[in-house]
Amino acid sequence: MAHRKAVQDAEVAAKTIAEKGLLIVHTGPGKGKSTAAFGLVMRALGHGWRVGVVQFIKGAWRTGERHAMERFADQVVWHTMGEGFTWETQDRRRDMAAAAAAWDRACRLIADPSIRLLVLDELNIALRYDYLPLGEVTAALAARRADLHVVVTGRNAKPELIAAADLVTEMSLVKHHFAAGVRAQEGIEF
Repeated sequence: MAHRKAVQDAEVAAKTIAEKGLLIVHTGPGKGKSTAAFGLVMRALGHGWRVGVVQFIKGAWRTGERHAMERFADQVVWHTMGEGFTWETQDRRRDMAAAAAAWDRACRLIADPSIRLLVLDELNIALRYDYLPLGEVTAALAARRADLHVVVTGRNAKPELIAAADLVTEMSLVKHHFAAGVRAQEGIEF
């Protein structure tokens, strides 16, 4: 372990960038993308950061994470802008309008110097269905303030977003209780 510690210490010492706002992408077919993002929100709140959340698709359900974040109203700016699951709405124009409004709100939070962490929940879904111009979104995220961390969630992240990101985690599906007939449950899925 002494040798391992020396190797690890040397690797850490070689890193020259002390702080950098990260673009983090949580994608993939497995459960846990938004959950991981909200775990980062809790960590940031623990350090006294101000956090923004824009939900692009989710809208119909009052989720546990939203209830919890209401307790941090002085630190969290929360905007649920979606119309619900894309297969429920069946109105592409309305979905595109909702995504545009959510992106406008996200851009305002990107520009807000008090926000240290911004979660763009299910933005990948809006990009997947071409509700928003991919080039505009990736350019804005790349041009964000140097101290702003942004987390983007949702399945099927576009390759351009993955290329622009500093950290990409792909949640893989190994087994899910839904396949065995268990419905989405309060406190677990929402």
